[in-house]
Amino acid sequence: MRRALLSFVVASAALWLAGCGFHLRGAASYAFESVYLNSSAAPPFNNEMRRALTGAGSATLTETAVAAQVVLDIPAVQDDKEVLSLSTAGAVREYQLIKRVSFRLHDKEGADWMPAGEVVIRRSYTYNETQVLARDLEEQRLQKDMQTDAIQQIIRRLQAAKKPA
Repeated sequence: MRRALLSFVVASAALWLAGCGFHLRGAASYAFESVYLNSSAAPPFNNEMRRALTGAGSATLTETAVAAQVVLDIPAVQDDKEVLSLSTAGAVREYQLIKRVSFRLHDKEGADWMPAGEVVIRRSYTYNETQVLARDLEEQRLQKDMQTDAIQQIIRRLQAAKKPA
């Protein structure tokens, strides 16, 4: 009796998950077969973007724009840091980190497969001047996480790209 009840609960949960549209992310599928990455970003960003393009989807990454069906232009990756709040003594208490990544996907003839876009990621953290080393490490970790998040957002947007009519 207990085993039958457990089987019923598991089957119900599986049906509910299937009915709500839940599915694992899986490999990315693109409308294009090959892509060239044209980026002026720093090498760590470019390396992670290349890994994401080759590992996440059905398209192959080419070494030249001529050999690719589409070109992914990333003209700018900007990292900014703003003061969010100050203490009563005027010392910084909280910072906000901002990463902006501009991108455009087009074919060799210049026709846009998707409009030019920008991904903006924001993270804030508290600052304590007595723990400078720990805060520097936290800022570096946040920058790395923001970079990964921006790349994943671009990969998801590339999945929605369509060949121009």
